[in-house]
Amino acid sequence: MLDEWLASSLDADPVEPREGRSGKVPGGRYRLHAPGVLELLPDELAPEAQACVVSAGIHGNETAPIELVGAWLARLEAGQLRLGAPVLVILGNLEAIRQGVRFCTTNLNRLFQRGLDLEGDEPDRARELMAVVDAFFARHTLPRVHYDMHTAIRDSRYPRFAVEPFADAETDPAQWHGLAAAGMQAALHQHRHSWTFSHYSKHYHAAQAFTLELGKVRPFGENDLDALAGMLTLLEALLEGRQMPSGNLEDVRFFRVVSELMRQSQDFELCFSEQTPNFTEFAVGTQLAHDGQAGDTVVEEAPVAVVFPNAQVELGARAALLVRACPPPT
Repeated sequence: MLDEWLASSLDADPVEPREGRSGKVPGGRYRLHAPGVLELLPDELAPEAQACVVSAGIHGNETAPIELVGAWLARLEAGQLRLGAPVLVILGNLEAIRQGVRFCTTNLNRLFQRGLDLEGDEPDRARELMAVVDAFFARHTLPRVHYDMHTAIRDSRYPRFAVEPFADAETDPAQWHGLAAAGMQAALHQHRHSWTFSHYSKHYHAAQAFTLELGKVRPFGENDLDALAGMLTLLEALLEGRQMPSGNLEDVRFFRVVSELMRQSQDFELCFSEQTPNFTEFAVGTQLAHDGQAGDTVVEEAPVAVVFPNAQVELGARAALLVRACPPPT
């Protein structure tokens, strides 16, 4: 059934909301809410159970997390895992996944804000996903967690890294240790609201929530899932309601966003290659960008590193994050 759900979601087959016991969810049952939205419901809660949202495919060309979800659900269906926690599994931008593109009309991962007044397929999908997350967390009065899994469009000095959304909710130190055990090499603290999917869960539901970059964008079948074995182990612990694995924070490099490069005019360019790897550092005095409206952006005070550089964004959107190293959380 789980393989069926994954395949039918990607193939655009009709999905009727339904609930059942397929015999292939050891320890529980399933509920299909909508295309690309599957809930797993345990018969009994394990001692460390959390209400878990696991999402992938918010950008359609980021295939490794989708394959990871497939491997994870296959282990459950094969009886190698036993469900001990409620889990909401989401495939985000289904049409973009089918087309193999980042998005069809607009970036879905900038739309997760209540009161969104935009029209179109991706805004409609954002509203649908916000509603299912709201309902899921309302049904389960447990500690909340949301891992939104991605891959980056360029190389990185740290191929696997976590982005901590900005919100009032504090991050549990156990999460950092769990992500270290999962193979995260770096972590980035956001400095303001950004309306990503993980931010939505943290801001509105006080969930332990992260955007997880799991390597570089590659086509289906070309991903190295062995490099994500630690992440699979973490997902298995969440699904079974077990205590998360714990790693050493000395293995993770921490950064904090200090500012953003915003594209404010058509006359905009980055003064370095867009293929520059994430976390590349630039010295004081280096010109980073030119904008016909905002002028030049030059590194001041101390070196900065760039993350997610992309000059081809829409007007008013972020063209890069500027970050500096910071101490690990205590």
